[in-house]
Amino acid sequence: MIIGKVVGTVICTRKNNNLVGSKFLIVDPMEKMGLNAGRIVAVDNVGAGINDIVLVATGSAARVGCDDMNAPVDACIVGIVDDPQKIVLID
Repeated sequence: MIIGKVVGTVICTRKNNNLVGSKFLIVDPMEKMGLNAGRIVAVDNVGAGINDIVLVATGSAARVGCDDMNAPVDACIVGIVDDPQKIVLID
């Protein structure tokens, strides 16, 4: 699971049939997550928006989060953080 900030949107009019109706957001993982991957594109089905701090499931868990095991999804926003000031990461 990744914690990150939504920094943009992706518009694509042509996509896989299993992704029709999906909203795509660009997420910038928090530095403290220790990821070197950079920004990621995630399917959003929880109604996140720009500047929201979100929880992102990746890999096969992302398909579960999107309620479609046949969707070609590698990242899915599964939650919006209520109070980013209370995030505690333990090394």
